[in-house]
Amino acid sequence: MAEAWDTLGAMAVDRNALDRAVDELSPELEALARRIHEHPELAFEEHRASAWIAELLEQKGLRVERALGGLATAFRARIGARSGPTVAILAEYDALPEIGHACGHNLIASGAVGAFLALSRVADALPGAVTLIGTPAEEGGGGKIRLLEAGAFEGVEAAMMYHPYDRDILAHPALANRRYLFTFHGAPAHAAMAPWDGRSALTACLETFRLIDAQRVSMRDGVRVHGIVTDGGQAVNIIPERAACQFSVRALDVEELERVSAIVERCARGAALACGVELQMEIQVGYKSMRNNMALARRFGAALEALGRKPRERDPSAGAGSTDMGDVSHAVPSIHPYLAICDEGTTTCHEHAFAECARSTRGLETMRVAAKALARTAVDVIENPELRAAIEQEFRHARGDGATP
Repeated sequence: MAEAWDTLGAMAVDRNALDRAVDELSPELEALARRIHEHPELAFEEHRASAWIAELLEQKGLRVERALGGLATAFRARIGARSGPTVAILAEYDALPEIGHACGHNLIASGAVGAFLALSRVADALPGAVTLIGTPAEEGGGGKIRLLEAGAFEGVEAAMMYHPYDRDILAHPALANRRYLFTFHGAPAHAAMAPWDGRSALTACLETFRLIDAQRVSMRDGVRVHGIVTDGGQAVNIIPERAACQFSVRALDVEELERVSAIVERCARGAALACGVELQMEIQVGYKSMRNNMALARRFGAALEALGRKPRERDPSAGAGSTDMGDVSHAVPSIHPYLAICDEGTTTCHEHAFAECARSTRGLETMRVAAKALARTAVDVIENPELRAAIEQEFRHARGDGATP
């Protein structure tokens, strides 16, 4: 497999020089990763993280465009030639409620910055350009979607990032998803004295869960529907006048997402009808499935192998989540590989133990490897027209038939 990945044209940029640059930058990159980890910020509130990244870039003499696409915590920086191909490296830095950087976005950010700064040292030799895009609110806010709509990815021929995980995988699915907020409105009554005068919004809320559970038999493999009660009533001695729940619906492709979403909506409406209450439905931003560009992913794999890692191309045993990088991958040839920051099976994203791994020595070492691999891959794309042609051909094929190669 390595032989198939190693077909390159003339190389103007020394890849080992990129590696050395990342190593020299390591103290600053590690400090950035730890600082973001210690100060977790939620979606669209990453003011400190985005400012710290921008300040580091500016200290290196680079120009930073802040508030990119009208988003206060998004940014963009660019190096290289004004003409030629452009590669985007994406940085995420938002955290999760309560458990902070349990998805390792602090490492994603510092790895992307490390790759970009290493490339900035050879910018004059690049027959193309590299742009670093700071993308807020991956955890449910869809920052990349807003940046796509604002034109931030126009002219980009390939987009890449990496994600911490418990194993190295070059290409892994990400599920299309959609979120619902169901709010039920009933009528209050004294729960002991005259419960018959009330119409319980909570009963309808709980019945929605039961109806959805009963429909799981008709859902395809890979579908995930999970929810929480966000408002269970106002007092235990009052028939609840208002109750609410939130659901996330995920599927391997948009078509199945639409079918399952219709089921979920029917369940909520049926529960409201059965309980004689009103339903208010809010559909929140959803993400598309991930289209991994294998020509690009295999180049990243070649870089990892050169750096001593042995990634799997795919791993069906690994679970899948959702990301707004999926939306980017439908607009631009993209990769979203995973790199291990812990032993396989010990912990995974959105767990307390994974948050600890995101600040560990091993996590920081993986961040450095990722920075080197991203930098090497970006140069490969810019220098090699045959590789770009393969990437574009695969992307057009995927876009035409809707299938992931």
